[in-house]
Amino acid sequence: MSLRIAFRAVAVVLTTVALGGPALASGAQAATPPLSAPVPTQARTATVAADNPFEGIDLSGLHAEQRTMWPAGNPVRYWALVLDTDLAEQEYSGGTFFLYAPATGEFDADIPQRTVDAPAQVVIADPGFLRTHPRVEIRYGTPDRPEQARTVATAATWR
Repeated sequence: MSLRIAFRAVAVVLTTVALGGPALASGAQAATPPLSAPVPTQARTATVAADNPFEGIDLSGLHAEQRTMWPAGNPVRYWALVLDTDLAEQEYSGGTFFLYAPATGEFDADIPQRTVDAPAQVVIADPGFLRTHPRVEIRYGTPDRPEQARTVATAATWR
């Protein structure tokens, strides 16, 4: 349960930064090292992420990987699902990526952005939505017409 709370807290922080909370966003940007900058030489240990929360979920077109983010200059490790390399390298045009549960017609409401434009932006860090729906899909198309969107990847939880 504490892992779920941690993911929700991370989602709130990312949402605040994405929406441009002036004080928090400027502090986070100043503390986040640029992508091209080398990792600081001082000894820093990232907060260790718990065991893979996506274990036991049948993945097709997705894989779990550990990632690191740097809120306030401190490394925090977390698990996320991302598209497989072959899917991420394909050309996509005319739509957006979104997470969808076809059995219920629900979208994940706990994510900072409902849709993303690029395959590299498809990152699922909250296992809660996946565990509460037997099958979720990453679809590409128009979220207003999910039944017409192309299914790119799937995650199924067998109970």
